[in-house]
Amino acid sequence: MAALLRMPAVAANADTAVLLSWSIGENASYAAADTLAEVETDKAVVDIDAEADGVMLKRLVEAGAQVEVGAPIALLGSTADSPDDVTALLRELGADDPAAAAQSVAPTPDKPATYAAAAMGETLSPEISETADEVAAPSIVDPASDKTTAIAASQGQRIFASPIARRMANDAQLKIDTLNGTGPGGRIRRDDVNAAIAARETVVQPTPAPTEPVTTIAATKVQKIATATPTAADWVDEPHSRMRALIATRLTASKSTVPHFYLRASVRVDPLLALRAELNAAVSGKISVNDLILKAAAHAYTVVPEMNVVWTDSALRRYSRVDISVAVASERGLVTPTVRSVESLSIGTLSEQVKEFVQRANAGRLKQEELEGGALTVSNLGMLGVEDFAAIINPPQSAILAVGAARPEAVVTDGRVDSATIMRVTLAVDHRAVDGALAATWLGHFTKSLETPLILLA
Repeated sequence: MAALLRMPAVAANADTAVLLSWSIGENASYAAADTLAEVETDKAVVDIDAEADGVMLKRLVEAGAQVEVGAPIALLGSTADSPDDVTALLRELGADDPAAAAQSVAPTPDKPATYAAAAMGETLSPEISETADEVAAPSIVDPASDKTTAIAASQGQRIFASPIARRMANDAQLKIDTLNGTGPGGRIRRDDVNAAIAARETVVQPTPAPTEPVTTIAATKVQKIATATPTAADWVDEPHSRMRALIATRLTASKSTVPHFYLRASVRVDPLLALRAELNAAVSGKISVNDLILKAAAHAYTVVPEMNVVWTDSALRRYSRVDISVAVASERGLVTPTVRSVESLSIGTLSEQVKEFVQRANAGRLKQEELEGGALTVSNLGMLGVEDFAAIINPPQSAILAVGAARPEAVVTDGRVDSATIMRVTLAVDHRAVDGALAATWLGHFTKSLETPLILLA
């Protein structure tokens, strides 16, 4: 029996998603659990799998298109369905003909499309609206170049371009009808806009106005330097990426709505570094300081389970296992994959899990469920030489731990001045869910496990 495959809600509160690629061709058969298509959220790529055996009768949306959640993206059927009946089947299912169904997923001026959420975690999901121009018939294509030409504009036709390409062109002050489209039928895509921005001729900086003559006032020579008034020629606007814009929205919402308080501690980590050296000498994989920090945080949660909570509008949610997110500055942007049940993992297994997350984050292959959950994120900038900083909580989590670099410092021990390796950490906490004394108790057990790290091997 024929049925419509609709765009699933692949991210919390998301209204749209990008259909990244098709895995099954038209009129091709597939089996249950086969991947039909890949959908891209702001941080991850999610597979759409078949629920039963069938045939891909018609793909209604091009790869790369932004689609509203719930909109039809394909017509599925069985081997008994004839490809000649596609139009009738679509009409019967309320999707009209394939062309109309494909256009219906594009946002209209009356109903803007929105992106939802994710740079520091995937749960708060503030939205960024994007009003798309009405999608019209394909522009005329020059057969020799296979690129969109200005003929379409001159004949009164709208240029065929994706909504995000139109927004990017507008932000970059580029006329959409002057761009070359490399998509199907000459469609202008985001890559075409990026190429136009990169190729735009660099504007020569204006010559500063001449300085005024030197004037002597009360035997003091004062030289006034005239400065040129800044103009649009003095800068280049780079359109925000989806991830950058969402990071800005999420962090603004977090700082505006979550009452942060901060606890700071200085930790003597010489024993921790010695343990790490012993572990790396004994095993083939390389254990990082961050791996041991994650393990120490998990240990503190087992000792202070009251800290393992998050705030919701109706209740305080308590977790029974310790899931910890790790801030990863990937090549595609900042993401926070979550390691599950850290308290039960060995140091080696934990280290391998984090390495795998980093590799898949760089490739944009994290799954949506891997970006959710947990009460804490660990953000470590120590490897970049940062000594001390405070991070912004990743809602709905209740805390984030900012870790600085470990550096040798002078310390006083039993009245003597000694040298020790000190690492500074800052714990930001959601005061709605956790009180100061409780957070201080957690931080005390965390620092103790770093200073006596054999606890982490128990």
